[in-house]
Amino acid sequence: MRLFVFGIGYTAGRVAAMAGGAVASTTRDGREGTLRFEDEAAVRGALAGATHVLSSVPPQDGRDPVLARYRDGLGGKWLGYLSSTGVYGDVGGAWVDESAPIGAGRRSARAVADAAWLALGARVFRLPGIYGPGRSAIDRVLSGTAHRVHASGQVFSRCYVDDIAIGVLAGFQAPAGAYNLADDLPADQNEVVAHAAALLGLPPPPFVPLSSLSAVAQGFYAENRRVANGKAKRVLGWRLRYSDYRLGLRAVSAITSPVAHTNAPATASGDQR
Repeated sequence: MRLFVFGIGYTAGRVAAMAGGAVASTTRDGREGTLRFEDEAAVRGALAGATHVLSSVPPQDGRDPVLARYRDGLGGKWLGYLSSTGVYGDVGGAWVDESAPIGAGRRSARAVADAAWLALGARVFRLPGIYGPGRSAIDRVLSGTAHRVHASGQVFSRCYVDDIAIGVLAGFQAPAGAYNLADDLPADQNEVVAHAAALLGLPPPPFVPLSSLSAVAQGFYAENRRVANGKAKRVLGWRLRYSDYRLGLRAVSAITSPVAHTNAPATASGDQR
């Protein structure tokens, strides 16, 4: 296997690390060990020798950059795409599986890209909130940026980054199609933040009004759904290491040093998903 990753960020980087073998990848700036996405000669050269291609590059200006520039180099390879459960839009807190319609929510460009990759025969992994070391409620509590929000009845699905990587790797041997990779327990984000604080022996952070959040953050709260993962378990044979946020946050807290996070806000480590 020779894996090529478009947009090696937080999640795709974890997939590449767990995959092993020969891996080539792109970033926006072509930082050390990666290719610059727009360096077409270098990218096409590496892409030609790949057996597996994974893209985590989100839509830009209403189109998928990878398909716009490199679609003709994807033939005859295993294809994977990291999409978003945001393609389902708002369903009032109901459960959604892969048979649910997409494209009605705020992620319309993502839904178009999702459908385009499916049409090419890709395995499309629809991801909820992604968390793990360096990118979790634990990190936000330690950095002093965590808060709770007055939003009654709002639930979110999420998944630990290692579990996502395991699901993508299982997809190497699975039929093409869409797969939701979410844990077993959609939950109120306020519960998650309060639990993170409790694990650290700290009081829960204060509530803030929804109107005080950024427009992007308010957009997340405008949609309410529970993401079903049964297909991934059946077809991929996917088994979660961290079936809910309690197990996942405990794992993060066990490897997170409060000293290292003093006055340091949590950020995602990479360009893309």
